[in-house]
Amino acid sequence: MDVEAAKLLAAGLAIGIGAIGPGIGEGIVAGKALEAMGRNPSIKDELFTRMIIGMAITESTSIYALVITFLILFAF
Repeated sequence: MDVEAAKLLAAGLAIGIGAIGPGIGEGIVAGKALEAMGRNPSIKDELFTRMIIGMAITESTSIYALVITFLILFAF
């Protein structure tokens, strides 16, 4: 296997596997927040703010995977 092909395969796996967890996590966070807003609409504003913060923290994991992907592609 060529070194370039191995780099491309590793980069694809890094971003592919690294995006699965955050994707599932963000879906769960959004679903539960909407469920809670439906049950108690009076806390909508507070809950929405916390949901956005939680999703941003969850998204940071996939950003780390993207950084690792770029390191694999361009630094080695």
